[in-house]
Order: sequence, then C-alpha cells, then structure tokens
Amino acid sequence: MNAKALNESIVAILEKKQELNALDYNDARYDDIEEELHDLEDDFNEEYGDELEDVLEDVHGKIKSDADILLPTAYLASSLDGKELEDHEETEGVWVESDSFPGVEMRLVLVANPPRVLLILSDQERVLWTAE
Repeated sequence: MNAKALNESIVAILEKKQELNALDYNDARYDDIEEELHDLEDDFNEEYGDELEDVLEDVHGKIKSDADILLPTAYLASSLDGKELEDHEETEGVWVESDSFPGVEMRLVLVANPPRVLLILSDQERVLWTAE
C-alpha cells in the first residue's frame, strides 16, 4: 500500500468533510459539496477498500473484537485537526466492543498524517496500525 497516496486520499476526504460541515443545509453549494464528498469516499473505498479491510480485520483481531467490519470510510475521522478526538466526540470512527476490554466503550478511527488506525478509549488513544 502506498502510504503517501493513501494519506493524500484521506486528507482530501477530511478537507471536504470540513468544507461541508462549515456550510448550512440551506447553502446553495451544500448539495454539490456533499456529492463531491460521496464521490471521494466511493473512490477511496474502491482504491483502498480491500487492503484496508484486511488491516481492519487484523486490528479487530488485536483487540479481540467480533464486531462487523465496515467500509473503511466509516472509520474516518471528521477533521484533520483531531479536535473531535481530543473532545471525545462520540461521532468519531466506529464503536467496537472487545473481549480484551470488557465493558469499556471504545472506537476505531482512521486518521491522516500519517495514515493510521487509532483505538480510542475513554481517556487514551492507542495506535493499532500505521501505513508504511
């Protein structure tokens, strides 16, 4: 997997998400920006989906989670700055359960710079995979 190209794709999606989130639903540009975002996400899943699904399967195995593995775009953060992660926003990534951490709420999040999968626990985050 080309880590640089993967990172550029993640950054493009996150920038488009931020652009969309800055608009009001009534903004005339909203639908066009949303369509552009969906196109970027579709291209991302087509380009990296199989490889990232393998990565996510390994990550789920590391934390002993039997949760369903979703499309890679479901795991993407909402922004490049990670503020949502710092604020423990519940919308980031995908909720998972783990036999390694019974009763602990956690999420898996795909972030950029460098591309990596984070395990977000209530008071900490752990890197479970980094693109090379």
